[in-house]
Amino acid sequence: MNKTQLLPDRPGIPPMAKLPDPETVDPAALAQAYANGEIDLICVLGPTASGKTRYAVRLATVLGGEILSADSRQVYKGMDIGTGKDLAEYGSIPYHLIDIAPAGAKFNIYQYQAAFAEAYADVRRRGAVPILCGGSGLWIESVTRAYKFEKGNGVSADALPQHVYYIGTLVTREERVARIDRRLEERLQEGLVEEIRGLLDSGIPAEDLIYYGLEYKYVTQYVLGQLSYDDMVIALGNAIHQFAKRQMTWFRGMERDGVRIHWTLASA
Repeated sequence: MNKTQLLPDRPGIPPMAKLPDPETVDPAALAQAYANGEIDLICVLGPTASGKTRYAVRLATVLGGEILSADSRQVYKGMDIGTGKDLAEYGSIPYHLIDIAPAGAKFNIYQYQAAFAEAYADVRRRGAVPILCGGSGLWIESVTRAYKFEKGNGVSADALPQHVYYIGTLVTREERVARIDRRLEERLQEGLVEEIRGLLDSGIPAEDLIYYGLEYKYVTQYVLGQLSYDDMVIALGNAIHQFAKRQMTWFRGMERDGVRIHWTLASA
C-alpha cells in the first residue's frame, strides 16, 4: 500500500441518518437582523470536512465579521496540521481563540467559556459581527446556551450571547467520506508525522499527545512503533469518520432540545 493511499471504502462506518433539508441563508437578512438586535451571534457549525470554515469566512467577508473558533484542539500552539487550522483560509478576516494555549496543556471548557466571553465582547465593542465557527458541540453549547458550571466555574450569562442564529453546513455521506480521506492524505503529505515528531522531541509526553485523540493519538502510536504506517492510516481514517458521525449526532441532538439550525449546502 502506498504511504499516502487511503482505503476508498469504509465498510465499518454506518450510514448517516437522513440529512435535514437544506435552506438558503440570506446574508443581507442576517445583517439586518444583527443590526436590529434580533440576533447577537452567528454560529456556523458542522461535522469535519463539511466546509464550515470557508463558509464562515465568506459570510464574514460579506457582513464585516470576525471569526471566533469553537474547535477544542485548535487552541493549542504548534498543533497546526493535525488540527486542520488552515489559517490561510481566513485571508484578511480576523480570527480568535486559536493558538491561545501551549501544546501539552489541557485547556478546559471553563477556560474556553471565559476566553470566548472576552473575545466576543471585544469583537462587539469594535463594531464587527461575531461569527462562531467550529465542530466541537460541547464548546459551542457552552457559549451559545449560557452553560452554568458547578463550584463557581463559568462566566455570568449576560456576558454570553442570548440570541444566536445557527447555520449548519451539510454534506452527503459519500462526499464527506471522500473529503475526509483526501484531507488526511494531504495532511500526511504536508508533514503531519513530522509535526508530531517535533512535538515529542520538544519534550511533550506521548501520553499528552495521545490524550488529544485522532491524529495525535494514532500518529504518536506510529512514531512510538506501536502501529505500522499502513495500520495507522487505516485506523486514523476510520476514527475520523466515526468522529464526524458523532458530531452530526450531537448537532441533531441540539435540534431535539429545541435549537433551530438552518442547514445549508456549503462547498469545502
